[in-house]
Amino acid sequence: MSEPLPSRLPADPLPLAARWIEEATAPVRTATAMALATVDEEGRAAVRMVICRGFDAVAGGLVFYTDRDSPKGRDLERTGRAAALFHWERFERQVRVEGPVTHVSEADSDRYWETRPLDARLAAVASEQSRPIASRDAFLERIEAARRAHPRQVPRPARWGGYRIWAERVELWAGQPARAHDRAAWTRTLTPDGEGFRGGPWRGSRLMP
Repeated sequence: MSEPLPSRLPADPLPLAARWIEEATAPVRTATAMALATVDEEGRAAVRMVICRGFDAVAGGLVFYTDRDSPKGRDLERTGRAAALFHWERFERQVRVEGPVTHVSEADSDRYWETRPLDARLAAVASEQSRPIASRDAFLERIEAARRAHPRQVPRPARWGGYRIWAERVELWAGQPARAHDRAAWTRTLTPDGEGFRGGPWRGSRLMP
């Protein structure tokens, strides 16, 4: 059972969401794994797991990195929107975030790329994500070819970079006994501001589970 939400909902849900992520991180190795949902041009939804690499409770956004030529990358480029879900069974908590998506700066993508282990960078260079390949051995050979081509420095591929989901709607869910779960949702209006968005005041309400 999770601690219920405050009787008086906070005006801003993001600090509480950030605290939940922090509390889950120590005991749960995959605490920052999140389900990312997108929709293609035919209206077909797809969901997959990615790792959240940054949660900004002030500006109101979360960051992840991927191959921008992948199906999810193409969906994001077409629609400019996404939804994400964190679920921690151990804590009986969920955080949902929905909103528009922008690119992370090239400089930030470069900085994060350099923190990745060498093998992870080589695999990203070798993989044209989600495209068919003849065999597992064929993919491993592509990795070895990338290793031979980049014995010292592994440059970030132009197709690989970060995205930021700007929180337009946030929902917090806390498991409670007898399935009388505690839910609340907040929404706000986002205004374009430079390369991102500026958020207006949040409007929150409790929801029936």
